[in-house]
Amino acid sequence: MMKKLIFTFILTLGVLGAQAQVDRTKMPEPGPAPKIKLEKAEQFKLGNGLTVLVVENHKLPRVSIQLDIDNPPILEGDKAGVASLTGSMLGKGSKSISMDDFNEEIDFMGASLQIYSQGAFASGLSKYFPRIMELMADAALNPNFTQEEFEKEKEKLITGLKTSEKSGAAIAGRVRQALAYGKNHPSGEFVTEESVNSVTLPDVEQFYKDYFVPANAYLVVVGDTDKKEVEKLVKEYFTPWIKATPPSVQFSDPADAQYTQINFVDVPNAVQSEIWVENLVDLKKNDPDYLSASLANFILGGGGFSGRLMKNLRQDKGYTYSTFSSLGNNKWGPATFAANAGVRNAVTDSAVVAMLYEMNRMVEEPVSDKDLEIAKAVFAGNFVMQLEKPATVANYAVDILKQDLPEDFYETFLEKVDAITKEDVQRVSKKYLKPENARIVVAGKGSEVLENLEKVTFNERQVPIKYYNKYATPTDKPEVSATLPEGVNVQSVVDAYFKAIGGSEAVDKITSLKLIYEGSAMGATIRSEELRTADRYAQTTFMNDAPMMGIIAKGDELFMKQGGNKVPLPEGMKNDMKKSMGIFAEQSFASIPDVKLVGIESVDDKKAYRIDVPGETVQASFFYDVETGLKIKEATVVNMNGQTQNQESFIKDYQEVDGIMFPSIKIGSMGPQQIETKLLEAVINYEVQESDFN
Repeated sequence: MMKKLIFTFILTLGVLGAQAQVDRTKMPEPGPAPKIKLEKAEQFKLGNGLTVLVVENHKLPRVSIQLDIDNPPILEGDKAGVASLTGSMLGKGSKSISMDDFNEEIDFMGASLQIYSQGAFASGLSKYFPRIMELMADAALNPNFTQEEFEKEKEKLITGLKTSEKSGAAIAGRVRQALAYGKNHPSGEFVTEESVNSVTLPDVEQFYKDYFVPANAYLVVVGDTDKKEVEKLVKEYFTPWIKATPPSVQFSDPADAQYTQINFVDVPNAVQSEIWVENLVDLKKNDPDYLSASLANFILGGGGFSGRLMKNLRQDKGYTYSTFSSLGNNKWGPATFAANAGVRNAVTDSAVVAMLYEMNRMVEEPVSDKDLEIAKAVFAGNFVMQLEKPATVANYAVDILKQDLPEDFYETFLEKVDAITKEDVQRVSKKYLKPENARIVVAGKGSEVLENLEKVTFNERQVPIKYYNKYATPTDKPEVSATLPEGVNVQSVVDAYFKAIGGSEAVDKITSLKLIYEGSAMGATIRSEELRTADRYAQTTFMNDAPMMGIIAKGDELFMKQGGNKVPLPEGMKNDMKKSMGIFAEQSFASIPDVKLVGIESVDDKKAYRIDVPGETVQASFFYDVETGLKIKEATVVNMNGQTQNQESFIKDYQEVDGIMFPSIKIGSMGPQQIETKLLEAVINYEVQESDFN
């Protein structure tokens, strides 16, 4: 026993002595990057060109199937939209099984299956794997294209285009691609209602025949199966896929902007500016620069909340909720570096300057040792986290084949990242981030942002502005303001509105008002019921007669109602709501000091007076036809919890009810879908019940 105690004491002293020799004031030297040993995906190839990769993983009784057709860029031309229509019509049964029976069987198995214009994906329990593979192959290789389904998908696509017609984000995205690549390039062309209407069912059938081919296709199977089973099923179901290669299409190479410039698109209804700063890059994944360039972009803005753009524009200045950058790579041709932010109108010019500053700082200054080490640690950590997913091994194997990468590209990934120096980061920043050739696309409200944008300078030179419409066609500088006629003010616009809907005397006699509008969206009936008195307000939205959500305002109470739950809303929102209380919101405008007549703007090709009602949480704008006096649009911006939500409603076709004119149509949005509602009922001096406001 004594020997054991003495031995323990000596051992303890040795440990304490060793610890005493460690200098805790110094950061430990990092060890060598760990070696990555990736499981190899098993491969085989069919005679038609289809390459198959199999990764076994028996931890869960599930299997996933990914079909990836790696075709060169496809130019759709004046039939732009044909690829989208083709994809939307695939995966809805086949020539041998109806869409309803197909969907019912997929649901029964608890599986998922999607087919798109250049690939497919399916997953489910391994016991159903053979049938899932059979259904996927049947639907992909034997699609049942019908005129009826074509017309449905065409209508959906056009509805989506109309919904995004006035979206600043959608407009900016379309214009920046078109200007970067050119409208006659696969990456620069865009879908319009006109191009969709030119597409016919035979066009869809031909597109499928031309481009849904196995020459550049990869089928990846991951999960609870083995190569023997996969090979048997693939040969049975995919051998009939006829060997073919896609057509070769020629298009011109894009070119960078010759100098730093702002390309401005006027979006009169925009409540914030969408900014893209971009330039072309010639970067492929097998380039020696790839990882260094990716890390440089990670430091600038690809690293999310740790990126310099986010720290500058969001954390330091509060210009935006989020801002990011991306650095593309493309084996077929030029890709883009792009930085993006959606910012408040008032700080549009400042945000542009800040984004250029951070790009230029990457080029002109080496990153600090600390920034580099943190970025490398997070960058490597993200890579390691991906290794936990079974599909990663298969995806990496496909990537090596598609991108012509060295066999050990991913096994030596961490070593290569660890070897990147700050000199490497600055070198690739100079090569791929080109602030001197930056094209700055801004889609925003010209009347509020152009004056300051015209003063933006970079490297002591004023940045010139070119003007484009929402389809990237050069245009003249927009008329950003219109002089108000003498004597026109908030009260005169409100008076004209009341006169147009029936007269002030008739309006003053109304003590309560109930309006019901109804429309359809996402296959459901949507109904909105609104009840107003002089000091109370209730609005409830129903879906298929079931109440979804309501807003109630009475006295000092303001709450949202969901089912039987009442959720109090912020104090700031309550104060903002008080500004638009009453039978008609306009009845209180003249008495509120900060309500302003901003000017004249265009709404659906009509000149309209715009009245702004500012608020802490809710900012509202109302638009009145200059000629008729009628209100033709309402728009709100809600700022809560660091996020901004924009809503707008277009008001049309007034009809008379008991001497008062009400709009019979309202067009707004629900999520990504545009919804048109029609007036079902207008009840003047409705008999109000206390329960209506509970």
